[in-house]
Amino acid sequence: MPAPPERYRRFRDISVSERILNTVFLLTIGLGYLMALANMYYTHQGLDGKAGLSVEDIVISYHGGKDQTRLGTAINGIMKSNLKYVSDKDVILQWIQQGAEEPAYEEKIAPILNRDCIVCHTPTINPSLPDLTHYATVSEVAHAGGATIPTLVRVSHIHLFGIAFILFFIGKIFILCDINVHIKRVAVVIPFAAMLLDVLSWFITKEISSFAYVVIFSGALMGLSMGLQIFLSIYQMWFFSKNNRSDKD
Repeated sequence: MPAPPERYRRFRDISVSERILNTVFLLTIGLGYLMALANMYYTHQGLDGKAGLSVEDIVISYHGGKDQTRLGTAINGIMKSNLKYVSDKDVILQWIQQGAEEPAYEEKIAPILNRDCIVCHTPTINPSLPDLTHYATVSEVAHAGGATIPTLVRVSHIHLFGIAFILFFIGKIFILCDINVHIKRVAVVIPFAAMLLDVLSWFITKEISSFAYVVIFSGALMGLSMGLQIFLSIYQMWFFSKNNRSDKD
């Protein structure tokens, strides 16, 4: 006698406790992603000297500006209000214009940055922000050009490791949805593919500024696909299969 076909688990097969656990996890991840978007906005916006996030801000972040440095645009824009004394802006800009040399950095610039900036611009606190704790990394943003290759490697390996785990657990929950299996298989791959495209486009944008549009597209695709998985999972857990689900604790 042939063995009965294998029955795959769906949301209707899991207990109420497991649904609660899955839901609070997904909601927390969703909230965390919104905070990550806010962090990205405040990290990159205003680099072109204008309020708000634009494609030009992304270009400056990764490729660099033609006539400006990342530190100079930040001091003139979004970071200006963080300086304790207004006159410090002119001190930093003058240092940049004079070549951003190390002796003047140690004498004039380091005290300002240590007082007003490193509370956020420290790798252990926020690895996505430029490191302003010592001259070698400050020099990277004080000269023309975008993010350096070592910086991109450091940020991308953190990004890949962290986001991959999040997408895996979201996908593990999402595959319990009762939808077309082919759609499901494509849906779990899209956010991973978008994440890889996003990171790869950072390095390409470093050389080709027009790839900033790919950075924006891939980041949006990853967020939308992840958000759709979260929404469908919560919907099916509590509403779609409510007449057929188990009453287990």
